[in-house]
Amino acid sequence: MRMAAMALAALLSLAAAPAVEVGDLQWLSGSWVSRDGDRWTEEWWTPPRGGIMIGAGFSGRGAKATSFEHMRIMAGEDGAIAFYGMPGGAATVRFPLVNGGEGEAVFENPAHDYPQRIRYRLEGETLVATTSLMDGSREQRWIYRRME
Repeated sequence: MRMAAMALAALLSLAAAPAVEVGDLQWLSGSWVSRDGDRWTEEWWTPPRGGIMIGAGFSGRGAKATSFEHMRIMAGEDGAIAFYGMPGGAATVRFPLVNGGEGEAVFENPAHDYPQRIRYRLEGETLVATTSLMDGSREQRWIYRRME
C-alpha cells in the first residue's frame, strides 16, 4: 500500500513539473490581440530560439497607446526557466516557471507586489492570460485571438 502511494505521488509530481526547456512553450509564439469595445491589447511572442522567447505587448484605447511591456522567457543563471517582465520600461522582474508545458505556463514571484502570478493557457485557438496575487485575488484576464 505504501509503495502504491509513493508511486502515485511520484506520478503526480511529474504531471505538475515545469517545462524542462523553453521550446516546450512553442505554443505561446505568435501575434495575439484582445479587444473590448475601443480598448485593445496586443502581445507578440517569438518562436523559441537559442533557449529564449522574446515578447512585447502594449495596450490602448482607440488610437492611443496607454501602456507597453518588454518580456522574455529564458533559463536564468540557476538553469530554471522564468518570465522576465519590464512593464513601461521599468526594472526587470523575474517570475520563475512553476508549472508549464503543452498549453499552459504558470510563473510566480510571491515577493513581488503585483502581479505575483502570471498564467498563460491555450484553449483551442484562444490564449487566456491572467495576472493575480498568489491567492488568486485581484485577477485580471485577457482573452486573445491570433492576429491575421
